[in-house]
Amino acid sequence: MFYWLAELFGFEGVFNLVRYQSFRAGATLVTALAIGLVIGPRFINLLSVRQGKGQPIREDGPQSHLAKRGTPTMGGLMILTSLTLALLLWMNLSSPFVWACLAVTIGFGLIGFLDDYDKVSKNSHAGVPARVRLLGEFVVAGLAAWLIVSQINTNLYVPFFSDFSIPLGPFYYVFAAIVIVGAGNAVNLTDGLDGLAIMPVIIAAGTFAIIAYLVGRADFSAYLGIPHVAGAGELAIFCAAIMGAGLAFLWFNAPPAAVFMGDTGSLALGGALGAIAVASHHEVVLAIVGGLFVLEAVSVIVQVFWFKRTGKRVFRMAPIHHHFEQLGWSESKVVIRFWIISIVLALIGLATLKLR
Repeated sequence: MFYWLAELFGFEGVFNLVRYQSFRAGATLVTALAIGLVIGPRFINLLSVRQGKGQPIREDGPQSHLAKRGTPTMGGLMILTSLTLALLLWMNLSSPFVWACLAVTIGFGLIGFLDDYDKVSKNSHAGVPARVRLLGEFVVAGLAAWLIVSQINTNLYVPFFSDFSIPLGPFYYVFAAIVIVGAGNAVNLTDGLDGLAIMPVIIAAGTFAIIAYLVGRADFSAYLGIPHVAGAGELAIFCAAIMGAGLAFLWFNAPPAAVFMGDTGSLALGGALGAIAVASHHEVVLAIVGGLFVLEAVSVIVQVFWFKRTGKRVFRMAPIHHHFEQLGWSESKVVIRFWIISIVLALIGLATLKLR
């Protein structure tokens, strides 16, 4: 809205600030943070009243988690509200990239909400059948991929190599959808401890804010030897909205958590990161920056595959953060060490911009 107003007044006077993506990114972060902090207590009270027993806690999980009974879930609604409102205030409303990423965020959030609602209403861990949920995710991701690819080429760019890419042609649409769906579910699997998922998401969003800004600048892209995507700089504003909304949520999700984000938040945020990576042509870098999410997803895949083949477990419990809990690590130790890993991976991801 503010960008539209600034255009209306010819970017004169104070409106000239709105012209700069860096200013709008900072303003979006602060706006999303402020909205989240204001609406947070109201959302938590409402969710507590509506849900009663809160999110179902697994009996076969770590015994320390039983103390979390009664904690409301669907806190992702708070994230989506503050993120969307901040974006609508500060984004360039003509940007197809931001609309595509916002569609993924809201679409995945809706799917996650239905899953959370089913779990809470039935006091069960089952939720919406996995096949139905995946089908919905691929429909949303496919539509977003179609919109994004209409603005970019279908090449897969490989980090550490300047001007080297793999032409995927029509298969790129499928690849883009897989990246988006995979990112959403990987973050979803990571969301198992207080603060574990949201901080790595914030770190990844901050990293991609830098990447999107550089990719959107023809001069910086040429200097660094990375693909230039005209208009991708607007995604820095989207990343800032994720950071602001995420920090506000972390205020209430810090141990002991007053609310869980649920699938409503984890699917939405993961899908958003996937869409941003596709739009900025840094899909492979997402696997590096979001390496923690990849590790969590792989641990589940390996555990399920090996148990079905041999009847034995590779890890004491999957996802892998529960494995370390079973080894005797406290929840806070697991969370903080995983945050450290996320920071290191983000720095490695940023290093790919120059090491070419």
